[in-house]
Amino acid sequence: MDYFLVYLVFIPILAVTAQWLAWKLKLPSILLLLLFGLALGGVFRPDTVLAEVTGGDADTAGPNLLFPLVSLAVAIIMFEGGLSLKFTELKDSGVPALRLCTFGALITVVGAAIASHYCLGFHWRMSCLVGGILMVTGPTVIGPLIKQVRPTNRVANTLKWEGIVIDPIGAVASVLLFETLLIDAGHGTTQVAFMLGKTMIVGVVAGILGGFLVTELIRRFLLPDNLHGVGALAVALLLFGLSDYVAHESGLITVTVMGVWMTNRHPMDIEHIVQLQEHLVTLLIGCLFIVLGSRMELTGILDLGLGGPLFVILLIAVVRPLSVFTALAGSKLNWREKSFIAGLAPRGIVAAAISTVFALQLQRQGSTELASNAAQLSNVIFMTIIGTVAVYGLGATPLANWLGLADKDSSGVLIVGADPWVREFALELKKANVPVVIVDTNFAKVSIAKMAGLNAHCVNIANEHARDSLPLGGIGKILAMTSNNEVNTFAVRECRNLFGRANVYQLTFDEKAGRTIDKSLTGRDLFAKGLKFQEIERRFKNGWQLKTTKLSAEFTFENFVEQRQQVELLCVIDEQKRLIVDTVSEPLNPHSKQTIIALVENADAVKEAPKAAAK
Repeated sequence: MDYFLVYLVFIPILAVTAQWLAWKLKLPSILLLLLFGLALGGVFRPDTVLAEVTGGDADTAGPNLLFPLVSLAVAIIMFEGGLSLKFTELKDSGVPALRLCTFGALITVVGAAIASHYCLGFHWRMSCLVGGILMVTGPTVIGPLIKQVRPTNRVANTLKWEGIVIDPIGAVASVLLFETLLIDAGHGTTQVAFMLGKTMIVGVVAGILGGFLVTELIRRFLLPDNLHGVGALAVALLLFGLSDYVAHESGLITVTVMGVWMTNRHPMDIEHIVQLQEHLVTLLIGCLFIVLGSRMELTGILDLGLGGPLFVILLIAVVRPLSVFTALAGSKLNWREKSFIAGLAPRGIVAAAISTVFALQLQRQGSTELASNAAQLSNVIFMTIIGTVAVYGLGATPLANWLGLADKDSSGVLIVGADPWVREFALELKKANVPVVIVDTNFAKVSIAKMAGLNAHCVNIANEHARDSLPLGGIGKILAMTSNNEVNTFAVRECRNLFGRANVYQLTFDEKAGRTIDKSLTGRDLFAKGLKFQEIERRFKNGWQLKTTKLSAEFTFENFVEQRQQVELLCVIDEQKRLIVDTVSEPLNPHSKQTIIALVENADAVKEAPKAAAK
């Protein structure tokens, strides 16, 4: 039992460590998770560990306990995926996503089956199963890559919808192929159609009922706030199990539809539920890949020979482009957008879980015709996952840059507020070639900003739809700079997921006015301590000015300060043209070759101020 406890505590820390390293190294997290899993497998074999705990056989006891847990974890991942699918995103990407999930998926199945048969020597029936499993992409991999590359909204939404919707479709199709071609070859067309119809109907109806139930409980205040997230999850898992009992593999459809229903039910705020599911899914994905990766043997993958890498190359270079360009022929997407979509189809956790379950069932069946293929099924899928994640993960950004679809940098800022001194600050940033987008709800202020040449928009940053419509290409930070502490706090809170906590800033608090705001909800404090909105506004009225200066070895920041009465440093632009903002907790120390933007006292204005007052 101690052995099992050690194994359990190792999995989460390895999962988090792998994802942290991937973030630091800017690599696909699943790639490192699988490598960590393979390394763990050399020390701890999950089947052996579970067999020792239960006292059963390693070939049956481990999988019998492991795979129901894997199925539940995949259900949670699909539920979270459904929660991220908003119908408002389908305006330009709905038709392309539908085509990719139908015509494109069919071409993928056929192409992968042919490649599997001739490259790996698989039986035709097994090859069709491989094609069905590899129909799915990996939304858990695509999502982080989209955030990293940040292509156009149309491309991003198309890939996101394809990745999430195709998973339950691929799971159902794989089960139908498995039962029709490998378990009971006597299934006729009518039986297959009945099985498909039953699975779809059960999944959709159960998902709608579950989504309706949870949203009504929340809307009518029949469920306390602290039970919203866990309550929705409990209902989703219950319906997943019941659906699967009634119609095999309908559970994934159920949880996906339930998530879609909840997130598109208006008016309904489920942001707190989404955040809970996102955190849980991040941990589950890491643990799943560590566990499933530790079940693999590197020798089994190497036994595939040259046919294995050739199979993956054909999937990437032939099958995916063929399916995308055929399915999207005549769509509104241009050739650059189609090319990027064709260059991004990594496989993920659903393919890994399904293949592992199928391989076990085939081995139990003991068919001499398919036994050798069944032993290699998981190896082929895991090799495909590793290969596609590596190629697409490392190649997505260069491909997007080459096609002109990616934000080459994220040094720009989104400024909330358009008061006079804020507009002056934005103009200084623009002169220094820093991309700036200004938002404010005051039409007059926004109009003045536009006349000054700024990219300004009269929108409420708290409105999700308005936020999605903003041109945020190249924008990597948000500076909340209104006179209202609550508005600033709400703005950075709403944009944390978009920019990350390290890149959300707001003006320092007016202690008396903002004493009721929890500091944990705020962004990083902008500028020096005491430089609140009213203080900066007062200094501008007293003649202070913004000054942009390029430092050098001959003219340092100390020299700049010595020449002026008072200086308040606001930000610097480093040698890589990146904007670094001064904060209370981390004051800047500018050096040569950097450009500074500072608020400086105008000595002449200070001298004239008393005269003006006397008049």
